[in-house]
This record gives sequence, structure tokens and C-alpha cells, in this order.
Amino acid sequence: MKKNIAIIMGGYSSEVAISLKSGNVVFKHLNTNKYNAFCIHILKEGWFYVDNDIKIPVNKHDFSIEKDGKKITFDCVFNAIHGAPGENGTILAYFDLLGIQHTSASFYQMALTFNKRDTLSILRKYNIPTAKSVYLNRGNTITVDDIVNTVGLPCFIKPNNAGSSFGISKAHTKEDILSGIEKAYKEDDEILIESFLDGTEVSVGVIQYKNKTKVLPITEIVSENDFFDYEAKYEGKSQEITPARLTPEEETKVNAIAKKVYTVLNMSGFSRSEYILVKGEPHFLEMNTVPGLTEESILPQQAKEAGISLTELFDNAIESALK
Repeated sequence: MKKNIAIIMGGYSSEVAISLKSGNVVFKHLNTNKYNAFCIHILKEGWFYVDNDIKIPVNKHDFSIEKDGKKITFDCVFNAIHGAPGENGTILAYFDLLGIQHTSASFYQMALTFNKRDTLSILRKYNIPTAKSVYLNRGNTITVDDIVNTVGLPCFIKPNNAGSSFGISKAHTKEDILSGIEKAYKEDDEILIESFLDGTEVSVGVIQYKNKTKVLPITEIVSENDFFDYEAKYEGKSQEITPARLTPEEETKVNAIAKKVYTVLNMSGFSRSEYILVKGEPHFLEMNTVPGLTEESILPQQAKEAGISLTELFDNAIESALK
């Protein structure tokens, strides 16, 4: 008997349009011989099952819908929400309360990895190299000289809880720091200021595949812009080279540290993390636990290089969740 799969997409953050695109790609590639797939839009204005012109509200009491006079419940939720409430774990705690399986890690691991500061604080305890950083809450006194003395120039200013490079800026001067802080606060009440790491940027997918932790082929990021910003990520202003042009020694180091980070953070499901190789040593930047899932996105590119189709990738995620 086919399983009913709810593909949740949309969300409450600036990443809503990207998430809807990812969710529709998952819908397109799910194995229709095994699954009945339903596109569920989770939006600030409401939760709806959407099928062309059909738009049916979701019953939030048990996460069900009524279609053609029949009540439909779901065996598993495929999480394609970038940002809140999918990637930060909020909606996953709700599914746990209802006893509905989902394709992501536990809500706590998702909340932890969505918080850049907390993730870095844990990984530093395990001797994972990272950039130097300063952490600010909205309302804190800003002393630019202290920031520069800690992280130097240039530096990066990031919202602590956000993705897809929304709100991120690179500061080359003290004046840039103040404008960057203002920009970041538009996305989040907490921000992170990090030192610039000069080296090769790579993106590494690590997933649970056939009951084993699998590191996917590494992607090298070469941005046409000053850094890997939104335009570089989504509007073609970068080269994404898979497999990355690394030496065998560098590749071994990246694979080892990527697997260690995934294990230390007690992850499951999808992840894609960013690293900068400084003099051959990988430095961790951040982890995405609901990475882009379109045909052009980095993790699907890596899966393809590893001989895994999108149908196989998505099927594996659902089967792992159901087990």
C-alpha cells in the first residue's frame, strides 16, 4: 500500500520562494509507485494543501486534510522548509508530538545547527577550526574598535539565525561594520561577526544513506562577487565545481572533518556544510540542514556525482524516516 507523504515547503522567513521551488522538485521526483505525494504550503497566512487550483486548509489538530470527502493523514513528512519553522526545528517538535515521522534530524539538533553561535561553541570544544567571532544581541552597545581588534578587517557580518545569505555583508572598513550590523538586524535580533578566512571555499554534503553516514563529493565555490552571497548562490554569479579541485591530502582532510562535524552534532538526514581551506586546513563556517533541493542545487549536484539520482536521494530520506 502506498504511503502518504506530505512535502512541507514555504516557511516564515525570507527563504520562502526558494523553499517552494525545492519542495516542488521533491514532488516531481518522488517515486509515484511507492508514495502518494501532497504539497503542503506552510505560510504565515495559513497552512494549505495545494494542487494546481485546489487549495485546502490543513487541520492543525492532527495535521490532516479533507479531500473529496475523505480525511487524509500522513505517514511521513518530507521537510523542504529552509529557515523557520522547518530548518530551526519548530514544526518538527509539533510532528514529534503528533507521532508523525519526518525526514530531518530531531528538533533539538535542527534548532542547534540553525543557531550559528551555538554550533560554533560546540565544535570548538572538539578542536574544529573556525573563524574568530564576536556575537551581538539587538540593543548591545557597539564598539567598532573592539570588534576590529578581535576579528580584524575585512570581516563578515551575519544574522545568527538565517540562511541563503540573507542579511550577510562583508565589511572592509569600520563604517562598513555599522551598515552591515544594521542590515543583519533586519533578518534577526542576534548577529555574528567573523574574521575573514582567505582560502578555497568548499561545500560538503553529508547524509544518512542506506543506514550509513555518507560524505558526498566535495563542491568548490568560486564566486564572481566579493563572497558567496545570494546573487552568487541563486543568480549564476558563481562557479560550483564538483568534484572540487583539491589535492588528495586536502580532500581526505575535508571528508574527515565533515564526517566528524556531522557525528559530533548528532545529525541525521540531510546536511550541507561550508568550509574554507586556509593553508590546506579546513575551517568550518556553518551547516545547512535543509539545503536547496532543486536540480541545480549543490547537494543534488553532489549526489549525482556520487551516482545517486534525485528519486533515490528522496526515497532514501523517506525510508530512513519511516524506519
